[in-house]
Amino acid sequence: MTLIAFVVLYLLVSVVIGLYAATRVKNTADYAVAGRSLPLVMVVTTTFATWFGSETVLGVPAKFIEGGLEKTVEDPFGAAFCLIFVGMFFAARLYRLKLLTIGDFYRQRYGRGVEIFSAVVIAISYLGWVAAQITALGLVFHLLSGEAISTVQGMAIGTAVVLTYTVFGGMWSVALNDFVQMLIIIVGLSLIAWFAADLAGGVGNVVAHASAREMFNFFPEPSVHAWLFWLSAAVTIMIGSIPQQDVFQRVMAANSEKNAVRGPILGGAAYLAFAAVPMFIGVAAFVVMPEVAGELLKEDAQKILPTLVMEHMPMWLKVLFFGALLSAIMSTASATLLAPTTTFVQNILKNFLPMTDKAELRAMRITLAVFAACVLAYSIRMEGTPIYELVAMAYQFPVVGAFWPLVLGLYWERATSQGAVWSIVLGMSTWGLLTLTPLGEAIPSVLAGLILAGVGMVVGSLLPTAGNRAHREHRARHGHAAAQPHVRP
Repeated sequence: MTLIAFVVLYLLVSVVIGLYAATRVKNTADYAVAGRSLPLVMVVTTTFATWFGSETVLGVPAKFIEGGLEKTVEDPFGAAFCLIFVGMFFAARLYRLKLLTIGDFYRQRYGRGVEIFSAVVIAISYLGWVAAQITALGLVFHLLSGEAISTVQGMAIGTAVVLTYTVFGGMWSVALNDFVQMLIIIVGLSLIAWFAADLAGGVGNVVAHASAREMFNFFPEPSVHAWLFWLSAAVTIMIGSIPQQDVFQRVMAANSEKNAVRGPILGGAAYLAFAAVPMFIGVAAFVVMPEVAGELLKEDAQKILPTLVMEHMPMWLKVLFFGALLSAIMSTASATLLAPTTTFVQNILKNFLPMTDKAELRAMRITLAVFAACVLAYSIRMEGTPIYELVAMAYQFPVVGAFWPLVLGLYWERATSQGAVWSIVLGMSTWGLLTLTPLGEAIPSVLAGLILAGVGMVVGSLLPTAGNRAHREHRARHGHAAAQPHVRP
């Protein structure tokens, strides 16, 4: 059986699992958060597998090879600590609220205006992340077919497969596939790393090669400019992923508050540890095939790992590698298609078009298909953009437009709707100004936007305006949002 035949078989199995999961979906809670019934092991696997995407297998090794650990502060370090922080500081408080989406929190705490705007920011932010997975799927099919399938055609095929098994089963489909896909990722990449080390003459040779090129330097050069941009990169995913629906869904899908807390912490720790495996394989490629790897580094560093496997490993390892790669991509793609879909329907559409639970479930499936088509178009438009960069761009919006209202809404009684609006306006406008002008070359737009969004949240909440007085009087009469039931007014 050829390699492409194995891959087709794997894709069919994923679709079958997704269709089986659909039998468990009876209402929107089943579709969005798997009925809040996932055990700890599945919360861990779904957080790990969702984070472990194309950028981890292809993008992170490329960044590590190009600039060492310093260039990977955003991912995997920022991404891993995001999950750990969610478990430590957010999971328990959010789980008690029994919400369907993160946008529901903004509505309960600040009202419909902030809910709708935050939902728009969160939904748009997923374009880049899902596009990164679709781009990677296109690259995989292009390589597997011996370039008979173009990258764009591969994107369309990959989108169709992920859409098919996600649109019917929702979060149940994502969770069950993630469980299987995580096992394939761990086994496949571990065996490939072992084989790559053997080809390179041992682990010591690979580590020595990386050390000789100073790849283990984590901190930037000692200058204010370097440190500001390094910190900005660190907080982009570390903070930008906290007010995100995909992370929130995993917390809400747990079968207990304890598992909602433990799941992301264990998933984040596992992600940080195992993300080192593709980085190791990438360095081993330079020891095994220095000239080819050097040329690929100039052309497209994301092709180094697939080239090493295709040219130097036996068929069974090729099957394992592409199985692991497809697992990583599809687990992330399915989750990041579902997250903006549920956010849009629950926090935007339902504000303008009241609907029954059955109608809402149908709307989620239709929206999922529409969003998949939009992502495919965006992926084709952005073809050629490195996968790592697509993911990094995706998280800038929530950092400056949604983080402080969530944090202070949970931990500060005096946070108000006006403060949330000020935070959004100041954060987004600062980010936009620096991103679109030469000022952004001197001051990192994400870090500046985050700081001013925090200032706006505090100042806007403390100003003695009529709106703030009314907000405080309402909260004094009805209590904290955490004490309110999940009812759409």
